Formats: sequence, C-alpha cells, structure tokens
Amino acid sequence: MSEQTPETPRSEPAPAPANPNLQRQRASQLAAALRQELQKALIGQSAVIEDVLTALIAGGHVLVEGVPGLGKTLLIRALARCFGGEFSRIQFTPDLMPSDVTGHAVYDMQSEQFKLRKGPVFTNLLLADEINRAPAKTQAALLEVMQERQVTLEGRALPVPQPFLVMATQNPIEQEGTYPLPEAELDRFMLKLRIDYPEAAEEMTLVRQVTRSSRADMLDVTPLRTLLQAKDILALQKIASELPVDDQVLDYAVRLARATRTWPGLALGAGPRASISLVRGGRARALLRGGDFVLPDDVKSCALAVLRHRVRLSPELDIEGLSVDQVLQQLLDQVPAPRL
Repeated sequence: MSEQTPETPRSEPAPAPANPNLQRQRASQLAAALRQELQKALIGQSAVIEDVLTALIAGGHVLVEGVPGLGKTLLIRALARCFGGEFSRIQFTPDLMPSDVTGHAVYDMQSEQFKLRKGPVFTNLLLADEINRAPAKTQAALLEVMQERQVTLEGRALPVPQPFLVMATQNPIEQEGTYPLPEAELDRFMLKLRIDYPEAAEEMTLVRQVTRSSRADMLDVTPLRTLLQAKDILALQKIASELPVDDQVLDYAVRLARATRTWPGLALGAGPRASISLVRGGRARALLRGGDFVLPDDVKSCALAVLRHRVRLSPELDIEGLSVDQVLQQLLDQVPAPRL
C-alpha cells in the first residue's frame, strides 16, 4: 500500500556552508607545504621565498634585484614546478620588440585571413629576465598586462590566464646598455626584493647539492612535487582577501605610506598604490603564518619590499652613502604601530 501512495516531493537539504576557519587552516597548511618545497631548491633564501609567496597570494608582481648566480631564475622555475600552471620566460635584450612580448597578427595564406599569434605573456608565471636591458617601448608592453591582466591585439582585448604573476629580474651592477625602469612601471610591481649572498653554511649545502647534480652548475627542480593547481592559487588569493583587517591596522598601513612623502631625506614619496600593497601584503603574510586576522607586524614585515622601489633618496643622503633601505628602516622604527 505504501508503495502506491504518491510521495510529496521533498526538497534536497542545502549544503552546509564551508567553515571559514577550516578553509583558512587548510590554505595556511598548503602555503606552508609550498614554502617547504621551494626551500629544497633555493637554499639559504628563506626571506625571498616568503616574499614571493606573499606576492603570489596577494595577486601582485615581483621585481628581483641581485648579482648573477644567486638563483633568481631558479626560484621561478621551482615555483612553476610546484604549481601545475603554465610558465614562460622572456630574455629581455635591446632589440626585443613589443610584439615579441604580447604577440602579433600573422597572415594565413590558406584561409586568407590574419590570425593572432599569442606571445609569451599568455601564461600563469612569467619570468622577465633582465627587464632593464630592453628599451622603454618594449618595457611598456608589459604595463597593460601587469595592471589590467589583458593584452590588446589588433583592437581586441584578450585576457591572460589567472592567476598571473610577473617576476622580473635586473642586475644592479652592470648598468651599461640598460634602460632604467620609469617610476610608473616600478609602481606596477607590488614588491621589490633583493637577493643577497647566502651564509657560509648554506653555501656549503648549496655547493654539495649542485655538484651532485648531473646538470652542470644548476640545481635540478624535477624532484619537486606539484602541490597545487591554478584553481588552488585562486582559492588562496580569495581566502587571503577576506581576512579581517582592523581599522587601526588599515590606518597604520596608510600612515606608513604617507610618512614617506614628508620624511627628511626622501625626495620622492610613495603613492596610494603603496598603501593598497601594504594591506594586501599584510593579508598574505597573515595567511602564511596561519593567522585569523592581520596584525600590524604582518604589514611591517613586508613594508621594506613594498616601499623601497617607490621612494627616491634626496641627493644629499645619496652623497653620504646612505641606502634607501636604511632610511626606510628609520621610518619603520619611528612610525608608531597600533597595539591590538
């Protein structure tokens, strides 16, 4: 009898909303695993790895400065290996054309039509090697794609894959035949990092590992595990962007950026994009350490990397031999941080 009685339609129960705390914990664990994997390839550069992961989670771009042979290229190759996305490399040279970066239209004889051939910027991770070797016209080709995440080819706006990270490198010593990056382009980079020489013990480990490798003087990145896909990075970025930021911490980030505009010894201060980058960087740092909200220390820890390429020393301090980092460190020590 019961089989013949018509059943009243029952609505499916709505899926339980995901626990934000659990999501944050998983995201922090994933970021920690990625950090650990990268440290296997890039020995003695923990701070640089932390900064690159900060930029990746915050959705920003990175400019890396350092003398040759310290692993700038290795870092992005290792990151590409741990992340199952696409990776491209452009070696910037004085004769590089904008179309070599963005792509161009090619006439197809068979169809008698122009076809778009996409350039190397259509990727997830882009290594722009020795960016200051290319003329301004070619450097400018990167501006639109870094800011708008799209390229205009033959009047059509084509989006680049997401996530999208540009890691540009420049050599601080060889300045002959280079074109310094203009302020407008420098401002597009969220962080400017300096790779320094490793400590003696770390250099010993590095030499031991490299001399065991069959690939000449290169560390092999093939043993690194692929830990996450493009969608996982986008999920990390979304979780980080939703981390709570107290108004006092927001105010602290703005005060740091504004202090550079009137600070004695700085001829050029940082613009509003610096304040935005400080907050985004603070959120990424909070996620990396497994925090539930952003602390003033999260903002402060990425402040040097956010500000150093957005300010300019006055000529007097330059003559005295002071560096931008020394002046910014004084500023960070003297601008009071809120107590939460």
